[in-house]
This record gives sequence, C-alpha cells and structure tokens, in this order.
Amino acid sequence: MAEIGKSSLRRSKPSYIYSIIGVAIVLLIMGIMGWFFLNFRQVGNSLKEDIRISAYLRTMNKDTINQIQQYITAQPWAKNVTYINKESAKEIWNKENNEDWSKILDYNPLPESIDFYARNEYVDKDSLQKISARLMAAYKDQITDITYPQTLVTTLNEKSRVYGVAFLVISVLLGIIVIISIDNTIRLAMFSNRFLIKTMQMVGATRNFIAKPMDLRAVVNGLISALIAIAILFGLIQWAESWIPQLKAIRDIKLNLVLFGGMILVGVGISVFSTHRSVMKYLKMKLDDLY
Repeated sequence: MAEIGKSSLRRSKPSYIYSIIGVAIVLLIMGIMGWFFLNFRQVGNSLKEDIRISAYLRTMNKDTINQIQQYITAQPWAKNVTYINKESAKEIWNKENNEDWSKILDYNPLPESIDFYARNEYVDKDSLQKISARLMAAYKDQITDITYPQTLVTTLNEKSRVYGVAFLVISVLLGIIVIISIDNTIRLAMFSNRFLIKTMQMVGATRNFIAKPMDLRAVVNGLISALIAIAILFGLIQWAESWIPQLKAIRDIKLNLVLFGGMILVGVGISVFSTHRSVMKYLKMKLDDLY
C-alpha cells in the first residue's frame, strides 16, 4: 500500500509544474490589465494637473501681489503657484503661438497674473467655478478675471468617466475570468492526485492530515506562480517605460506594490481555496466514482 502511495505521489509531481505555469500566465494577464488601469488613472490625473489657471491682476505694488500669491499657495487645491509679470507673459504667449507680436505692437498689452494648477480632484466644472468665485470675492479689487480652458476641463472629465466605467466593467469581467481560470487549473491538477488522496484516506489518515500538506503546497505553488508573474510584469513595465519615458514620470511605486500584492493574494488565496475544496470533494467520493 505504501508503494502505491509513493507511486501516485511520483506521478502527481509533474502536474504541479503545469499548474504553476498556468496560474502564473493567468496572474500575468490580470497584472497587465491592472497596470493599464492604474496608468490610465495616473495619465488622467496628470492631464488634469497640467491645466493652467490664470488670475489676472490690476497694476499694484509687490506687497499686495505677494499677499495674493501666498493666499493661493496656502489653499489645499493649489499647486505650483507662480507670479507672471508682463515680460514673462509675453514670452509665454510667443512660445504658445509661435510668433512675436512685438513686430506689430510697440507696447505690451498683456496683464500681470498669478498662474497656478489645481490638484486633480478639484479639476471639474463645479470645483473650479467655486475656486474662481472665492478668489474674486477675496480680492475683487485686485483680480480682474480668472481664466482656464473650460471646454478642455469638461471634455477631460466626461472622457475620464466614460473610460473609467469601461475599464471597471472590463476589470470585473477579467477578475471573474481569472478566478474561474485559476480554479479550473487547480482542480485539474488535483484531479491527477485523486487516487493519492483516496489511498491516504483508506489507510486511516484523517481529513485534516490529508488536506494540510496539500493546502501548504497550494500556498507555495500560488506564491511561486505570483512571483513568476510579477517578475515578468516588472520586466514588461521596465521595457514599456524605456520606450515611453512619460510612463516613468507618472510611475507610482505604492500603486505598483499594491498591484503586486494583489497578484500574490489572488494567486495564493484561490490556489488554497480550490485545492482544499478539491481535496474535500475527493474524500467524500466513493472509490468507484474516481474512475
């Protein structure tokens, strides 16, 4: 009987290799999709925070300008607050329009301004209107107008919502597919071990005694699969960032670590769940039903 158990164990070992590879491939697909989703959010937030808001000033002394600049800097919605004098405004206009209007005009009609960028969570129509109203109320005699590309703000938010919902739906569907695929892969691996499980039960081993080493093996296999998938995904990320340098600029290490941690939890969690369920299933079956 012991020889039968050893023979079954030797036959079962190769199935773990295919199980590990299969789970690793599924986790890699999940990781790639997760990375795309995280970068989509980061790109959207980066685009929002690139929208310049200009508060145009009346001619005034430097102390008042500094006071307004410090007030805006202290607000939670503002970042990169900069005072733009008339000469700087001219340089920016010439750069953005690729021409020099000084050949036509002999004076500078552009006003001074304080330019700043809003944090991404405040870049929407309602929030920017509230920010503009607040600034105008606080400095109605010093600020003549507040401008920003309203159409661009509206378009960015609309497209972010549409693409966000689309990515969410795809992510949910992919998550279901990942869970089912890993579950089927583990169940197929355990199917090849069904006689080993039944043999151990027939010689008097308890359910916990049989299930425990297989559950531990499932933890190890799930961890190996996740590490393989993470290593390949990390290599793909490095390759993508070498081809598209902008991806490196928006990289968020914390979010990547969360993604890698999620891959480990999914790989280990589903492996253990599917393995334990399969073991219990075969323990409850009659020997004749295993054929």
